[in-house]
Amino acid sequence: MIIIGIAGGTGSGKTTVVKKIAETLPPENVAVIPLDSYYNDTTNLTEEQRREINFDHPDAFDWKLLFEHIKQLRAGYAVAQPTYSYIECNRMKETIHVEPKPVMIIEGIMTLIKKNLRDLMDLKIFVDTDSDERLIRIIKRDVLERGRTAEMVMERYMAVLKPMHLEFIEPTKRYADIIIPQGGDNEKGISIIKKYILQAK
Repeated sequence: MIIIGIAGGTGSGKTTVVKKIAETLPPENVAVIPLDSYYNDTTNLTEEQRREINFDHPDAFDWKLLFEHIKQLRAGYAVAQPTYSYIECNRMKETIHVEPKPVMIIEGIMTLIKKNLRDLMDLKIFVDTDSDERLIRIIKRDVLERGRTAEMVMERYMAVLKPMHLEFIEPTKRYADIIIPQGGDNEKGISIIKKYILQAK
């Protein structure tokens, strides 16, 4: 089994990179574990309290559960991956059955922040995209998919996303084995990763 960690700022193109890597392999040979699925369960909080959570801070994630799940997958056991609703700002009751596959990809903004998780990875990748381009992508995504206005997104970017990126996400670039500038548009960088996976298999 190859475990790949893919990190990078919000809107950097991580999902596109993951899709292009996955296209190289038969569907039954690859599974993607989104870090976003492992936000803390906030069922005990009111809706107002949930809205106050900084979801771009490391404390927003259930790192213990994610680490246990990756260990179980590596050992050959299936896991019940949580699911998360951006609309309700909470974990949902439904889970996703994930079987161990030859290639496991962990993808999310802070995938490389925890040493114990990094130690389980065979390849660590940081997707690096210009902040202006990331902001444009964030606005498009959050307006279309998360019910926010462009003004709300820009205010959140300046108050939360940008400072959290500089404090927590950008520094994890130092742990990456490979840095991919321009995200999913960097065909050469993605091609190198594909070759690594095929050779490692």
